[in-house]
Amino acid sequence: MVSTVQNTDVKQKDADRALVVAVTTRAVFDAAAGDVYGMGVAFPLLQSLQKVNERLLEKNPAESLLFDVVLIATDSQQQSSRIISSTSHYGLEVGRFCFSSREDLVETLVVNNVQLFLSTDRDEALQVSQKGVLSALLGRQEAPSESLRVMLCGDAIVRPDCDPVPASRGAAQSFSARLGEMRGRFGVSGSPLSIVLVTSSGGSKSCGVALQTLRSRGLSVDEAYCLAGAPRGPILSLLRPHFLLGDGVIDLED
Repeated sequence: MVSTVQNTDVKQKDADRALVVAVTTRAVFDAAAGDVYGMGVAFPLLQSLQKVNERLLEKNPAESLLFDVVLIATDSQQQSSRIISSTSHYGLEVGRFCFSSREDLVETLVVNNVQLFLSTDRDEALQVSQKGVLSALLGRQEAPSESLRVMLCGDAIVRPDCDPVPASRGAAQSFSARLGEMRGRFGVSGSPLSIVLVTSSGGSKSCGVALQTLRSRGLSVDEAYCLAGAPRGPILSLLRPHFLLGDGVIDLED
């Protein structure tokens, strides 16, 4: 059974234009005594999404291309009233809350038109990705809250002919195009949204192909790194992205 509660404390986003991002409540909040949950690893992510929205609305009060955040709770031990009150306590801009079982998770995401699902649970993210919903893992290393940092996996972009084709490939391409449109709203410097491309295998040619492919989708990146077989760990530790996007679910812990 799925229960959805709209957050009447925030203005609802345009359903046809918003980028709907779902985050698990286990990632956003840590269990704590009292009426309010503590801040979890995904807390800075929500603050960053909110910062992007605020800056977009500063530039254009009629802007409709905004992040619409949905909190997903599948843990029966988490209390819905505490989740909602904790969100209000911290001033988080969450459009709606969804309470469901793990078995109904994919259905919940589809019904809510979720375009990106974020979790700290690898099995959960894989389950969703295999059903065609773009998913990514949140790292255990806390990312900054002043800007949203998205890392794209160049290897998935330059090898589009793999077999079988990942179920979430179309969703990944669509999301990256919409993300590029959003990034285009800001100038070269001072953007609250930063997009980084990392190509782990191959040389500079592979990185160049990935860049050209992204540009053909309307997405220009802020930085690009060609690792030529070197591990991703050091660059991940330096850049501290909120999540890493590819065709499938990629670990942020390299």
